[in-house]
Amino acid sequence: MMNILTKFPLGQYVDGNKSWLRIIDSRLKLLILSVFLITPIWAGPFWRISLVICLFGITFFSFLPLRVWWRPFVFLLFLSLIIGILSIFATSSFPSLEIPFRDPKELNLILENKYSWYIFEMPLKKIGIFSLGPFSLSKKSLELGIKTSTLIFTLVHSVNLILLTTLKEELVWSLGWFMNPLHKIGLPINKWLFQLLLALRFIPLVQEEFQNIIKSASIRSINLRKLGFKNSIDILFNMVERLFINIFLRIDQGADSLLSKKIIHLNLKTFKPLKKLSLLNFLVNLLAGFFIGLAIFLRKQYGSL
Repeated sequence: MMNILTKFPLGQYVDGNKSWLRIIDSRLKLLILSVFLITPIWAGPFWRISLVICLFGITFFSFLPLRVWWRPFVFLLFLSLIIGILSIFATSSFPSLEIPFRDPKELNLILENKYSWYIFEMPLKKIGIFSLGPFSLSKKSLELGIKTSTLIFTLVHSVNLILLTTLKEELVWSLGWFMNPLHKIGLPINKWLFQLLLALRFIPLVQEEFQNIIKSASIRSINLRKLGFKNSIDILFNMVERLFINIFLRIDQGADSLLSKKIIHLNLKTFKPLKKLSLLNFLVNLLAGFFIGLAIFLRKQYGSL
């Protein structure tokens, strides 16, 4: 049985690699992550595709171990493509099954337009006993498919790269550094950051419970073909129910252990990364800052394309 925790390290920090992504300051990493999360909002297909290409380049030239990222990368890529294709077909024009009650030529209106609404049109074709079409692909449908697939890939993969190369404590410290002015006006920043740290550390527990459910089903050698469709669906829902029950049990156990301590104090200074100042660190962080400024400039100039 494949070990999900080692084969699909989603949201887990991987130590021991020599990737240049680890050298970048965690505060700059958060700003870079904000570029990938915020700039696609109200952006055009050209900018979204550019972000995906940029993520491709960062991933392939990050010097991360191949076994760490290729399986989640391929799975996410195929998932994004499938969702994008479904979005295109769901919003494209298929022949209507409804019978019109009025004559479509009742009003003889001729609409002249220099631009075509469709970029692909396929008439009705018969191949043996099968009939294909008519089908037309509009520009809006294609844009929706591109936006949906690129958004899913950008959001998930950018966050995964950050979590693979950054300790959770460093992320919490960098967020606390940005939110320090809010702490001075009385907002419970430490409590919010502590909850975020618990959520980040809970990701491997969820993956472990999912792996245990899959292993328990494989050990029992359940033959879904003999069970039939209805019983197979019942088993699937029982597995999902058991997964959530186990996750809520872990949450309850964690809450009891925290309540037993009565007083919880989060000292963000202990999370501050201790990195040696070297020429390589300076150059990498300088390039990261240049990338952030360039991305903001390009988004303003060409984001609507």
